[in-house]
Amino acid sequence: MEKTQWIRKQAADCAVDLAAGMLIALGTYNFAAEARFPMAGINGIALIFYQLLGTPIGLMAILLNIPVALLCFRALGRGFLFRSLRSNFLTSLVMDYVAPLLPVYTGDRLLAALCTGVLSGLGYALIFSRGSSTGGTDFVSLYVQSRSPHLSLGKITFVLDFLVVLLGAALVSRDMDSLIYGVLISFLLSAVMDKVLYGMDAGKLALIITDCPREVADRISQIVDRGSTFLKAEGTFSGQKKDVVLCACNNKQMYPIRRAVKELDPRAFIIILESNEVLGEGFKAQ
Repeated sequence: MEKTQWIRKQAADCAVDLAAGMLIALGTYNFAAEARFPMAGINGIALIFYQLLGTPIGLMAILLNIPVALLCFRALGRGFLFRSLRSNFLTSLVMDYVAPLLPVYTGDRLLAALCTGVLSGLGYALIFSRGSSTGGTDFVSLYVQSRSPHLSLGKITFVLDFLVVLLGAALVSRDMDSLIYGVLISFLLSAVMDKVLYGMDAGKLALIITDCPREVADRISQIVDRGSTFLKAEGTFSGQKKDVVLCACNNKQMYPIRRAVKELDPRAFIIILESNEVLGEGFKAQ
């Protein structure tokens, strides 16, 4: 990569980190802190210190990330580690120096929880989309999985996040409502992240087993302007060879495709799958 391109990429990454940090800071400082919500991750632990001792959230997040980063250095790789430390540093600066300048929400706790989850989810999604993270439990999850490959990353992350939320509820708010709000925030944050990272380019994948594959492919092309692919298949019971029509489309196009197939061949066997992301011609550029 040329030096100019490298500088532009770094500048773009820093700009995204600042924007993401602003969203995370708003969710954490301006909504969650006042409502005394427990949150997951290193920011959740830093929030506990803030609510108990008054220490700055961003500074505490940096201090907590240093030993975690040193412990997990080999498992993470230098590039990912440095990007994550940069994201964490910029997010922490915004958390401690920009967020306190903005109004703190003191209204309905449910609305505060919704805003916390949505804003934080958007912020984390922006950071992850650049191949980075905010450190903390992300580092620990990857480290644990490198030591125990049979454990899924999702399960490790879920256990760590739940423990932090449980700790926050026990030490700070000490009521069941806060624990429920903390779980709700974690769920909403994950859902928003998944939607931003994958949902924008999500679609459907249809596998159509029919006696008239050519007619089906032509009809799909006519009604939604999508190409199809023929897969060679053989039935296990009949031993009959058939062409299976494979077609990727967006969510809105699946209903007219299904209706058209049933009109052409009422006995057609249709399998409709969710596709998190579709890349290529007619979809998102690779």
